[in-house]
Amino acid sequence: MLSRTGARLFAPAMLTLTSLAALGVSSVGGQQPAPPAAGGSRFVQPEPIDFNDHKGWTQIFDGKSLAGWDGPSEVWHVEDGAIVGVSSDAHPSGTTNIIWRGGEVGNFRLRVEMKLEGKGANGGIQYRSESIAPQPHQPSPERLAQMTDEQKQRMKKSEALLQQHAKWNLTGYQGDFDYNNRYTGQLYEQDSPRGIIAWRGQVVATEPGVKPRLLATLGSSDELKAYIKPGEWNQVEIIADGHTLTHIVNGHVMAVLVDTDPKFYRAKGLLALEIEGGGDLKISHRNIWLKKLP
Repeated sequence: MLSRTGARLFAPAMLTLTSLAALGVSSVGGQQPAPPAAGGSRFVQPEPIDFNDHKGWTQIFDGKSLAGWDGPSEVWHVEDGAIVGVSSDAHPSGTTNIIWRGGEVGNFRLRVEMKLEGKGANGGIQYRSESIAPQPHQPSPERLAQMTDEQKQRMKKSEALLQQHAKWNLTGYQGDFDYNNRYTGQLYEQDSPRGIIAWRGQVVATEPGVKPRLLATLGSSDELKAYIKPGEWNQVEIIADGHTLTHIVNGHVMAVLVDTDPKFYRAKGLLALEIEGGGDLKISHRNIWLKKLP
């Protein structure tokens, strides 16, 4: 289907849909392509998924220290070979990040294992992001009148934490991840009016002046949710290649965005790990590998 700008959207959209076959979208339904016909064929199946194949990749976390990473020390530390973020009611983290200081990332593949503990745990992977001053939350007078004293105190504490951690506040693309797996795998834009752009199970395209357009589905959100392991290690891969951004969890494509809106599109930026949420929670990241693409 042509957009208002004609082939401009059609071309990357077709490229994305073609590329999805190579990423294993058909595996959502549990069906695999038929093997090559007997007697020989010039067509061959790809090698199976190997998350631990690191040829051509760079390890950006040494498993022992936070060398090359920058975040609030009261939130982030290294534990059992993982970068760990913690938060509690007594010592809340607020919404903050630990930023990789190895330079900006543009076109790349990123692999990381993630584990969330605590029902309120919410995290994510920020990429192609930039530093931004925290935006204060200003509820309407009507909403403020409805809030309890406890809610007002929580809001005040949250605002104070945002200012305390202003150095690590970011805006940009995010691969979302939460303990309850309501949002895990989706493409969210932090500190942006766009918010959630590609929900789990969606291939979405954006262009200037119009709402995001659904191009295709990868399976239902519940189907894909079944592949995510609550409270356990999950293998996450993000592929950013030009205007096409792909999120994969445990070998299954969760969301794809073709972003051609120049007002918001980011070609490069910072890479970071995020933490937020209420109650006692812990978010762990290990085996972090980066492969830059042309």
